[in-house]
Amino acid sequence: MASLKLLYLAIATLLLAYYLYIPLPDSIEEGWKVRLIDATFRTFGHAAGLAELLGLKHYMEVLMLMTSAEYCAPISDENVTVTDTTFNNVPVRVYLPRQESRVLRRAVIYFHGGGWCVGSAAMKPYDLLSRMTSGRLNAVVISADYRLAPHVHFPTQFEDVYTVVKFFLQKEVLAQYAVDPERIGVSGDSAGGNLAAAVAQQLQDDHEITVQLKIQALLYPALQSIDMDTPSYRENAYMPLLKKRLMVTFWSEYFTTDKSLNDAMSTNTHITLESSHLIKFANWSMLLPKEFKKDHVYRKPQHGTSHFVNKFPGILDPRAAPLLADDDKLRNLPRSYLVTCMHDVLRDDGVMYAARLKKAGVHIVHDHYDDAFHGALFFTEWPLNLSIGHRMVNRYIDWLDENL
Repeated sequence: MASLKLLYLAIATLLLAYYLYIPLPDSIEEGWKVRLIDATFRTFGHAAGLAELLGLKHYMEVLMLMTSAEYCAPISDENVTVTDTTFNNVPVRVYLPRQESRVLRRAVIYFHGGGWCVGSAAMKPYDLLSRMTSGRLNAVVISADYRLAPHVHFPTQFEDVYTVVKFFLQKEVLAQYAVDPERIGVSGDSAGGNLAAAVAQQLQDDHEITVQLKIQALLYPALQSIDMDTPSYRENAYMPLLKKRLMVTFWSEYFTTDKSLNDAMSTNTHITLESSHLIKFANWSMLLPKEFKKDHVYRKPQHGTSHFVNKFPGILDPRAAPLLADDDKLRNLPRSYLVTCMHDVLRDDGVMYAARLKKAGVHIVHDHYDDAFHGALFFTEWPLNLSIGHRMVNRYIDWLDENL
């Protein structure tokens, strides 16, 4: 009997080790921590897929359990006063530094990631980043929430964050928070970086706005929705924490719950002949340097049915895909900071945007991390704290301090 129990234990151990283990590039440090983090995300993903298959819950509603588990109450500390409020009916979390200031303060408006489907400003990693930003910069931080798919779709997420920015940029609101109107920036990671880039573009055409952004800081942003076959999508399809399949699902859910769009995006057959003129803005064969193109052969996105673009025109809208904006839209963008990670499906989106911004004459700093994967910046607390996370956070806040 004892030997049988040992056999069962050995089998269970082997199965667990097999599940936890994924091959990682040598450049990624603290491999077992990364594998444990990735296994946790995969477990939620498998549970979500099963729940949806059984008709119990939508896939994203199960993933939202991670958001709920990471909820952090708006607790003030000795450095920062934290409150939850609304800006024009959109929830925001406000971080006000307690350190005295003889001049008006700087401000950062931050948008969380999560594929427009999950996440919250109240999640512990975002709360921690906002506290650090506010405390170290003696700056006001507005961390915005926005409605999520599958309950709403584009352009609702964009409109929510744009509403927050317009509300905050009113002179009387800036005066209320003692913010310098010449030292305000937008920032965000992943889908939040997408929203920050889109907001920065859109503000240029808004004649109701008299206050201009000083900076934008985009952390491994998603920037284009027409080519799911870039070298980074090919190379990092199974890397932590953002698999290609999940990113495609995030994109399709941003526009619709129609699963056929997901299938078309997975095979890169979701654009039409009439929209092919936009391909040049995301043509990686022209925009990527050699070290990212490597030996990859460019395959132009194939023309599919017009059903998708006609029914969901947001696919081609720069408010959803900022990389598709023409050059004139980029020239007057504020001083920019952009982070990309080598082992990230979204790497090439950021690299292409950085190249286009530089060509347009925008002052941009592009920090690329050869040893990082998507989401690495937020693992800065024990037991899953990563050295790369600390390096990325410190560099990000240092850049804000120098440029905002």
